[in-house]
Amino acid sequence: MSDDIRRSVQYTSFFSQESLAPQAETLAVERSASKLFIGIPLETTLYENRVALVPHSVQTLIGQGHRVVVQQGAGERSNYSDQEYSEAGAEIAESSDMVYKADIIIKAAPPSMEELDLFHPDQILFSPLQIPLITDAYIEKLRKKRVIAVAMEYLQATDGSFPVVRIMSEIAGISAMHTAAELLSNVKGGRGVLLGGISGVPPAKVVILGAGVVGEFATRAALGLGAAVRIFDNDVYKLMRIQKLIGRQLHTSTINPVYLGHQLLSADCVIGAIHSSEGRTPMVVTEEMVSTMKSGAAIIDVSIDQGGCFETSEVTSHKHPTFIKYDVTHYCVPNIASKVPRTASVAVSNILTPLLLEAGGTGGLEQLLLRNPGIRHGVYTYKGCLTNQFLSKHFHEKFTDINLLLTSSL
Repeated sequence: MSDDIRRSVQYTSFFSQESLAPQAETLAVERSASKLFIGIPLETTLYENRVALVPHSVQTLIGQGHRVVVQQGAGERSNYSDQEYSEAGAEIAESSDMVYKADIIIKAAPPSMEELDLFHPDQILFSPLQIPLITDAYIEKLRKKRVIAVAMEYLQATDGSFPVVRIMSEIAGISAMHTAAELLSNVKGGRGVLLGGISGVPPAKVVILGAGVVGEFATRAALGLGAAVRIFDNDVYKLMRIQKLIGRQLHTSTINPVYLGHQLLSADCVIGAIHSSEGRTPMVVTEEMVSTMKSGAAIIDVSIDQGGCFETSEVTSHKHPTFIKYDVTHYCVPNIASKVPRTASVAVSNILTPLLLEAGGTGGLEQLLLRNPGIRHGVYTYKGCLTNQFLSKHFHEKFTDINLLLTSSL
């Protein structure tokens, strides 16, 4: 055997022996618990009445050793006093400057451009995104500030659902029907129609676009009041699901423009309840369709926080909640749940508190981002990078995958 062949055999034998030898196993290093510093500012925009964390959640966080600072008056519009927060262990700040020194800022509404000036690099923001109100200047300021911004409505559970959207949708669905009843009354300039009708008088006709959670709870409220309901959704499974959940046969249809237009002609109220898992909600009702609706009819676009599903929709506020176009009353308030701020505040607080406790136990929120893909799904800016694909296309900005950014920082 030549030296070359012998050398080849020896090397082959060597590598075979190495491959059979026990290999060292790399285990994840457990991170020590981290103490969070959380700030709750006073909401100043969009006539927002909710508060991000309620006193009993604050008490739970402080009991675990975390620090919470709440701006004076932050909970008043949800009927929570500064004294209740103080008794829960929170620090009460007289000005927003002290609150924005916190590492984590939690807001019930998106921060204004002026509030963004108070942020510092690597600070973490939890708030709704509300796409119709976001501008390229807003995104650019978040990027320059190197803020880690997390959109509450895109936080995802292990089963693929969106918990904040789910709980707000339950509130929005019921509130939408209560609002519809008001708008159809003569006092609000409506048709003077009672939503449920009475003996000998037919009920109001309600068209609901979307068979998700908003649609489900709007349907429950409408049927409870005695209204005639029509439900549209392009997902046949959702239509089957809503019938099963309601427990009765319902008038349902896929979104066929011709049939939808026909139903809108005789509708007293239309509820827009279509949700998009990322980006803008699809627009399914054209301006021409709206122009053919009955005089005094009402449109309630619950989807307005994702752009709206009516071509005629424009963002309104709780101070000026409606406008009239083609003699149809439009209600397009993005934070509709703020009509019942105490209920809504407790609901969101119940979702965020376990996440914050988990973040504290895993070494901080950035460590939790590595472990939890559901929270990563909500991140739209990360230390100067835009990580939401829809916003990237919408503003023609460079998109960076959050997974790559987190991996590169290990």
